[in-house]
Amino acid sequence: MNKIVIVTGGRGGIGRCTAKSLKKAGCTVYEFSRSGKTEDGIIHITADMTDEAQVRAAVDEVLSREGRIDILVNNAGFGISGAAELTDPKEAHAQLELNLFGMDNATRAVLPAMRRQGGGRIVCMSSIAGILPIPFQLWYSVSKAAINAYVLALQNEVKPFGVTVCAVMPGDIASGFTDARRKSQAGDDIYSGRIERSVAVMERDERGGMSPEAAGRYIAKTALRKNSRPLLALGLSYKGAAMIAKLAPRRFSNFLVGKIYAK
Repeated sequence: MNKIVIVTGGRGGIGRCTAKSLKKAGCTVYEFSRSGKTEDGIIHITADMTDEAQVRAAVDEVLSREGRIDILVNNAGFGISGAAELTDPKEAHAQLELNLFGMDNATRAVLPAMRRQGGGRIVCMSSIAGILPIPFQLWYSVSKAAINAYVLALQNEVKPFGVTVCAVMPGDIASGFTDARRKSQAGDDIYSGRIERSVAVMERDERGGMSPEAAGRYIAKTALRKNSRPLLALGLSYKGAAMIAKLAPRRFSNFLVGKIYAK
């Protein structure tokens, strides 16, 4: 059966590659973002994911055209960096507004249709930072940890309706996400240059990380599965990191993260 898919934040990067992989697999793919156009067979609908009314209108448009929604990939998001004490609260709120509450807007919009049709699949983009929080990217880490908690709770809520939910936790991906990060070096003199060094290490690793095409193929494959583990690390090294986070004492895993990102 041709599956009807929505990918949020699918204009570029991982989201676009995921949308292309799902289209290649034979799905009808709709992409939600604030700007863009229909191309590569992927249908664009303009929607700001932080605006609940716009998101519901976009979902209703898909339902009016297709009559069902089989898969939602919650990909829209961005990152900020800087010292927590010097982060503008407006920036912290904006981080959560898109990464967490934007995801919630889309999820709540599709769930009634998925319940009525007796099934569906929701994939949420998290990060390895959700289980191994990164210094000087505190609010990004918080947003991803919240997504993990959201997925774990929602999975049990919607299971009786045949709806399955999971979070994919990438590590370093060579995508436009790096250049889009909102960086603040305020107080770097107070922190002895550690803010700049921390972000530089992260950006170096991201630029040398997995290609967005490979990430998109993995996410698409996960989305097409009927079920999976609720939290899925993406990439062999990050599966190892997830295992350390799960089995090692928290003091030890946090020490390792600090040695990499807080020197």
